[in-house]
Amino acid sequence: MILGKLNNKVRYTVQQLKNKIFPGALILMYHRVAEADSDPWSLCVTPKHFAEHLEVLRQYGYPLHLQQLTKRLSDRQYINRSIVVTFDDGYADNFYHAKPLLEKYDIPATVFVTTGGIDQKREFWWDELEQLLLQPDILPDLLRLNIHGKTYQWKLGEATHYSEADHQRDRHCRMGRKLRQYPTLRHTLYRSLYQLLQFLPIYERNKLLDELAIWANAEPVGRSTHRSLSKEEMLALESGGLIEIGAHTVTHPFLSQLPIASQQDEIQHSKDYLEKILGHVITSFSYPHGSYTNETTSIVQETGFTCACSSIVGKVQQNSSFFLLPRVVVEDWDGETFAHWLSRFF
Repeated sequence: MILGKLNNKVRYTVQQLKNKIFPGALILMYHRVAEADSDPWSLCVTPKHFAEHLEVLRQYGYPLHLQQLTKRLSDRQYINRSIVVTFDDGYADNFYHAKPLLEKYDIPATVFVTTGGIDQKREFWWDELEQLLLQPDILPDLLRLNIHGKTYQWKLGEATHYSEADHQRDRHCRMGRKLRQYPTLRHTLYRSLYQLLQFLPIYERNKLLDELAIWANAEPVGRSTHRSLSKEEMLALESGGLIEIGAHTVTHPFLSQLPIASQQDEIQHSKDYLEKILGHVITSFSYPHGSYTNETTSIVQETGFTCACSSIVGKVQQNSSFFLLPRVVVEDWDGETFAHWLSRFF
């Protein structure tokens, strides 16, 4: 026990020394700035907490545009304690809630947009699945689906009835965390279906979501709180020069699971679409789900991007690859917790 404590203390001391000698730069990964009654993947940071985060960033480091950081890397310039704010997916709340706060604190950001969601009424599929399964309602006891010729079956039992009180009780359940047991069979079903749907082509996934809606006797209506940016909102988001728009593919797939030709289409078409709407070259990319292969990074480079953000956890150092820039995920912490978390890196 004593030896274990000493080892932990030594590791902590070594890490602190490394942070002082090689502080590097940090790219923060956000998704949404919104109040959410259900957030199974921890995508939301409330506007209040986001404002506190930005205030802390001003105290701890030097906020930069992503392209400023990559230029400094290219020129071998000083990057220590530089901080870059990024958002993945392209939710509309990035415009309505994040931009005003970024302007208030004069902190730049890059928003990576999934172009297939622009101007669409349908929500991202993981949100649609949450709306069907994790909102208060009554569902049939038995669900049977055929996926790629294999039949799957689930029985909900007592979880067929899900009240508002149940929903409030379970609203802080997070799917991204390793849990031995989820609070209800609905949550278990959600996780199982997510794992089955995540690698499917978009047309197959949408077909199954339509089947689920029929089974649930529901007509999923795209919630204004969960929708993607419109063209007009994206143009307004970029106006002023504080926020850069980057590409995040067309359909948000796991690129590593796609044939080379499909990867090329997803990457090229998202770039082309954004350039047509925004009227200028798009140079930044982000890998959906952090999924890529060596071929993927080559395609991104050949398509004309100058950098790409990954989901590899870590700090940016002088030897970091421009096409596998590490990032760290930010959660819905208050300012004090965020400052303590940030101090671990600097």
